[in-house]
Amino acid sequence: MKIKFRDVSSGIVEARAVIEIMPGIFINEITVLRKDGKIEIELPQKSFKGKDNRMHYLNIMTFESENRETICKIEIKEEYLSWRKDNKKVLIYES
Repeated sequence: MKIKFRDVSSGIVEARAVIEIMPGIFINEITVLRKDGKIEIELPQKSFKGKDNRMHYLNIMTFESENRETICKIEIKEEYLSWRKDNKKVLIYES
């Protein structure tokens, strides 16, 4: 699994990831969040408003089991932590 990260400096979002699942086929918008000091991975979803005016959410990525989803998130998290060691976050303060 090839993963590329890009920094995002907005609120709890640490970075966004793009995963190449097959040569030339990518999944975008995997979000790396920092909540309560812990790194969490959020997978992409499609949302839409139904005829009943309620919001509905569909997962873009589906897994054969909850265990496989957890393993995938752990792999992404480990890759992110490795990437972060090599690419330190630069904070710029204006005075």
